[in-house]
Amino acid sequence: MKLDATKMKDWQIAEAAEEGMKPISKLAAEMGLQEDELIPMGRKLAKVDYQKACARLADAPSAKYIDVTAITPTPLGEGKTTTAVGLIEGLGKLNKRVVGAIRQPSGGPTFNIKGSAAGGGLAQCIPLTPFSIRLTGDIDCITNAHNLCMVALSSRMQHERNYDDARLAKSNLKRLDIDPDTVQMKWAMDFCAQALRNIRIGQGGKMDGFEMDSGFQITVSSEVMAILAVARDLKDLRERIAKIVVAYDKKGNEVTAADLDVDGAMTAWMVDAINPNLLQTIEGQPVFVHAGPFANIAIGQSSIIADMIGTKLGDYHVTESGFGADIGFEKFWNLKSRMSGIEPDAIVVVATIRALKMHGGGPTVKPGIPLAEEYTSENLALVEKGCENLIAHIETVKKSGVTPVVCVNGFYTDTKDEIALVRRIAEENGALAAVSQHWLKGGEGAVELAEVVVDACEQPNDFKYLYELETPLRDRIELIAKEVYGADGVTYSDEALEKAKAMEADPVSKTLGTCMVKTHLSLSHDPDLKNRPRGWKLPICDILVYKGAGFIVPVAGTIKLMPGTASNPAYRRIDVDVETGKVQGLF
Repeated sequence: MKLDATKMKDWQIAEAAEEGMKPISKLAAEMGLQEDELIPMGRKLAKVDYQKACARLADAPSAKYIDVTAITPTPLGEGKTTTAVGLIEGLGKLNKRVVGAIRQPSGGPTFNIKGSAAGGGLAQCIPLTPFSIRLTGDIDCITNAHNLCMVALSSRMQHERNYDDARLAKSNLKRLDIDPDTVQMKWAMDFCAQALRNIRIGQGGKMDGFEMDSGFQITVSSEVMAILAVARDLKDLRERIAKIVVAYDKKGNEVTAADLDVDGAMTAWMVDAINPNLLQTIEGQPVFVHAGPFANIAIGQSSIIADMIGTKLGDYHVTESGFGADIGFEKFWNLKSRMSGIEPDAIVVVATIRALKMHGGGPTVKPGIPLAEEYTSENLALVEKGCENLIAHIETVKKSGVTPVVCVNGFYTDTKDEIALVRRIAEENGALAAVSQHWLKGGEGAVELAEVVVDACEQPNDFKYLYELETPLRDRIELIAKEVYGADGVTYSDEALEKAKAMEADPVSKTLGTCMVKTHLSLSHDPDLKNRPRGWKLPICDILVYKGAGFIVPVAGTIKLMPGTASNPAYRRIDVDVETGKVQGLF
């Protein structure tokens, strides 16, 4: 069947493409994996035994390493994953040996507004249904590991309340004296369930748990997910889980997963999840899918392990970072690359005429509401004004010392003059530029982008971090706020300031990176401030500590770790053909 992005929905394109997809064993052999390194999960999916693959490939030459990021998106998303997959397909058209690594979608967005994260049109990762729902169970494993820790915490608090020290000693337990007001974790589920953000648990009798305030966070915001993204091997993952700070005792001392004796059991849930999942593009290039999304409330990167393998199997390895360069790429730059030791050769900044017009003062863009006429007809003034946002992201990438490539993700409503204007502004500000029509034409439509990226990979780079770990916490936050977000400075709530001072007094803080939490819909903390806001300060309302993942997590604004489900969510359009069992309606 001829695939036509203008006449077929994404799920229909994926379903048709899956009829001709490569058997997973053939895909693995073509990319250079050996038979004993593949863990088949049926004909179309597999995991890769990271231990065997990494050991064999340790001395292999490294591929050119490319990260795909974006400008500040509209709420509709601007096709960053689509562009990453399109670039992989485009490099394939140039006969380059290419491997990709993208993030596994969360059930929250998949069944809510944003949909899956498989790409779109003729630039998709397949098979779509398992990619979007379940895959090989990694997110379920993370949910269970996380919630097991909460079970250990809440049951321990109940027993310490009900038993004296002698009774505890019979169970080989030492009193931890946990302060219920300092519990750092919530329960996890992978849906957008705003009704569960704040709950009261342990109600009933004394055998019904410890009564206290609690709540739920979305699974992909869990520290366990962050640990999966940054762990280098199972030993590293095990050690990181042990360091998770679950709560504090009444003297202010940390209570960790190891203190609760649950770290080993949590790791048991993750033994299979640490192996990356292997899928493919519509055009048959290999793509690892491993770790989770959400760079606004988490690290927003695919796993270091996937990159360790991918950079040893191809000439080019393409990955992506969540949302815009202000959050996703900033974390790729200062966290992931620092922790992996793998430095990028080129950074792709995805822009759309639609998003530039919004930043230039165009009407509000909302899911489920038809686009205003300004977005479907030529308006050079809006595009030029909105390019201030693009320039900010170009400047951020340049501060890392890596060559930026601006990719105009082409829509059929874009005009030649609008595209030429963006190309000119990008080049005047020190970026290479390309237009790509991968959504419409797949790899063929991404050849120009692929050629420019190949050129960028040959440019001299001087990769450097924005800050060193020895930099005090508040100085780091101010650097990110001023140099990346464009703020005039930083303000702190009383609670956040107290925590910042305590962290700066702790020598361990000099071993931890800084993982900012803020909205993805603005360079600032306020989603309503578009384009390139001026004359504002970044308000830090809280500071979390993810010692297992290796992060200090400053929280800007009022962002929540559990998103909400909208009034017209995607699940209303998802169904199953009861004759074939095929899922329909995913996008």
